[in-house]
Amino acid sequence: MKKIYALVAALFMAGAAMAQDGPKNAIKVNPLSIGVSTINISYERAAGEKSSFQLGGYYTGYSITDTKWSGFGITPEYRIHLGQSATAIQGFYVAPFLRYQNLKITSPSFDEIGNQSEIKSTLNTFGGGAVIGRQWVWGKFALDIFGGPAFNSGSAKTEGNDAFDIQGANRFKGFTLRFGVSLGLGF
Repeated sequence: MKKIYALVAALFMAGAAMAQDGPKNAIKVNPLSIGVSTINISYERAAGEKSSFQLGGYYTGYSITDTKWSGFGITPEYRIHLGQSATAIQGFYVAPFLRYQNLKITSPSFDEIGNQSEIKSTLNTFGGGAVIGRQWVWGKFALDIFGGPAFNSGSAKTEGNDAFDIQGANRFKGFTLRFGVSLGLGF
């Protein structure tokens, strides 16, 4: 009888330990990015008891009036989860990150007599920043809300009319804000 009690106690403690640990991985999507024709996916993996690495990526292809944008970005991030109840992928966190973006911009141009041509530009940026956020994991469902400052620097190259002004591309350079909401699955 003592062996049965010991076995039941061992199974109970193992189950409690597994429940405390929770998921060590999460795959998430940012539903807000769909509004600008962008697919944003991230994968997070526990790195320690209260830290994790996340690798995010996006692909975009959208238009503003006659200007077309397409490209991708990659964002590696290291998350440090804070507080006594935090786990490797759950709780409040601070996260420094890096980001690389490559965007192609196509826009129409008209000369003095109304002839139309196409101007093609390429924007490459590299930057980083930090976000604060909160991630909840309920069973296998994950919700992540985050925001913070970012800085990007880069170069733009234009083919076509020399007078083309890539004002729209400049919003991807300099100081910006990075924020989002991600939904996903923990496992």
